[in-house]
Amino acid sequence: RADEMIAEGVDIIDIGGESTKPGAERISEDEERSRVIPVISELVKKEVALSIDTTRSTIAKEAIKLGVEYVNDVSGGLADEKMYKVIAENPKVQYIAMHWRAHSKNMQEHANYADVVKEVKEELENRVESAIAAGVNPDQ
Repeated sequence: RADEMIAEGVDIIDIGGESTKPGAERISEDEERSRVIPVISELVKKEVALSIDTTRSTIAKEAIKLGVEYVNDVSGGLADEKMYKVIAENPKVQYIAMHWRAHSKNMQEHANYADVVKEVKEELENRVESAIAAGVNPDQ
């Protein structure tokens, strides 16, 4: 499928090994690694930017070593306290921090908002501030 996407002119391919749909069960770190690292190892040979979709700093670190240019973290750093350190240590990597309140299995239980736009904005601003405080360059 990646070859088709590249032929169609895709700019970035986001590779993830764990479902983040509501209700999804977590997988082990080893299972996630076995799903994404072999794919990344092959795709880095292609002329396309790669993104790793993970909440685990260890997976992000391995993917970056292989040549991934983006880390797409649906938890915005909340799932793994070491994620910001990995990003800060790799200044060429771009970090995508998503809004998140809980893992997929029980995320719906935490999706109660008095003012959804205001609260999501505030929570994302907090993630950015936390990342910068941990040494992540604001340009990342």
